Amino acid sequence: MTRRDALVRVIDALHTEIAALKANDVAALERATQTKLAAIEAVAAASHEDLSPEIKELASEANRLNETARIYVNLMAANVRRRLQDLTGAAGNAYAPGRGIAAYA
Repeated sequence: MTRRDALVRVIDALHTEIAALKANDVAALERATQTKLAAIEAVAAASHEDLSPEIKELASEANRLNETARIYVNLMAANVRRRLQDLTGAAGNAYAPGRGIAAYA
């Protein structure tokens, strides 16, 4: 598999991951993640190929999509944290004095 083909697979898998995150579909997310990881291994295996402008653009697109997926995951984690705090009565400002963040003099 060429580096280009592998990067296209990474991009496709990232699109699938994002869709699974939006749908809250854990099984689809697991499948997409495994596909993405295999494609990343294929990219690494083809590292001997030259970096053409097309390859650089594909890598940049994969990076942007990965950042989008990361943002979705962080938002979901924040929502879960907030919901758990609401349910346990522990809601509050995590950055308030005495809540784990030390103030500096």
